[in-house]
Amino acid sequence: MANAVVIGGGIGGLAAGLALQRRGWSVTVLERAAALEDVGAGLAVAPNGLRALDRLGAGRPVRALSALQGTAGIQRPDGRWISRTDAAAAEARFGEPTVVVHRAALISVLADALQPGTLRLGVTAGAVSPEQGTVVTSDGTLMAEVVVAADGLHSPVRGALWPSGPAPLYAGVTSWRFVVPRPPGELVLSETWGDGKVFGVVGLGDGRVYCYATAPAPPGESAAADLARLFDGWHAPVPALIAAAGAVIRTDIRCLDPTPRTFHRGRVVLLGDAAHAMTPNLGQGACQALEDAVVLAAYAGEPGGLARYSAERVLRTTAVAAASRRIGRMAGLSGLPARLRDAGLALAGKLGPNLVLRQMDPIFAWRPPR
Repeated sequence: MANAVVIGGGIGGLAAGLALQRRGWSVTVLERAAALEDVGAGLAVAPNGLRALDRLGAGRPVRALSALQGTAGIQRPDGRWISRTDAAAAEARFGEPTVVVHRAALISVLADALQPGTLRLGVTAGAVSPEQGTVVTSDGTLMAEVVVAADGLHSPVRGALWPSGPAPLYAGVTSWRFVVPRPPGELVLSETWGDGKVFGVVGLGDGRVYCYATAPAPPGESAAADLARLFDGWHAPVPALIAAAGAVIRTDIRCLDPTPRTFHRGRVVLLGDAAHAMTPNLGQGACQALEDAVVLAAYAGEPGGLARYSAERVLRTTAVAAASRRIGRMAGLSGLPARLRDAGLALAGKLGPNLVLRQMDPIFAWRPPR
């Protein structure tokens, strides 16, 4: 039986372990944390991500924990709509909905689907040999036909084996994320764009609301208390949601730009944020990691399979990451450029929803390898 070691117990690492295991591999997933904690906030799983989860056998439980989104769109700070999209039209076009789930819930689904003993918590990975497939850990040395580095944006494996590769790049904005109880009345999935700032509101399947915000800031210099000031005067329910926030996760947005030119070296492959960390503007970070896992498992057992995985995923994720950065730049406009942007988006919406949805075809229409 072929053997794989996965470094990292996040979404990408757990998905890779599950995908390989379902293809008959013996898998060990290493996670340095002592427990899979209830951390993070909400995340969107788009049609491409749902197809990957279905291939992993995890689509049904994720759908059961998720919230289906209705009408969605982009608003101005005064509440006027710039553009709106009907989720039913999007589902009809792409064959799947976009659902939103808490990150911890998705982690739990993936971890529970692994065979007992696969996930080893509290184990730190050290030196990795791409030639021999060895991983030195705090519990000893492991050997594998494939070593999957799913160890995040600041991947030690990428830093060691791709020393001339890209370093995490600050995107110029910081973000805040929090989850609050759902307020009374109708809740509309929306992003509000104004003066270079963004505030998003998304319902979760457990009766709570996931909120996220971004604003231009020097790295490390904005505090969660700035939220009320930054979004003062914005339309309801933004101020009330901020006032209800308890624990707020603040993260400077960093990405890999450009992505590495290859995702494999010897027996080692990069996966998820370790390979292609991207800005969150398209909500594709987790979805692309899920795609990675499915494609890797499809090719890993073939001659030259790791090179095939690398070539396919570099091309795909580079394009998605570039599209996400473009949306981020568009959302970050202010003044006259922002007014011109709003007018263009409004015109596109009046010309028909398919014109807007068509822009997502290259991303949402992805299907797993046969």
